Amino acid sequence: MYFVYILESLNTGRIYIGMTENIEQRIKEHNAGRVSSTKGYRSYSVIYTEEYPDKTSARKREIQIKKSGVTRREIKMRFGLKNGSIV
Repeated sequence: MYFVYILESLNTGRIYIGMTENIEQRIKEHNAGRVSSTKGYRSYSVIYTEEYPDKTSARKREIQIKKSGVTRREIKMRFGLKNGSIV
């Protein structure tokens, strides 16, 4: 099972979108500063997850979320995010 997840920085409101097979371990890595793209914005909270049966499906969804302006706006509206940038 694979997961697409959205994290929000508790310090800055910055949003991170990622994909993993082990979501609990990946969140620990983000919060421990072992992920270079999120290291400077710790601590993170999971605000959304989606589950997929395979890596290909999850990766396609992650890319779709990251590249679609409409989807990014929907995420901001759905979670009440006004100033947070999305990475």
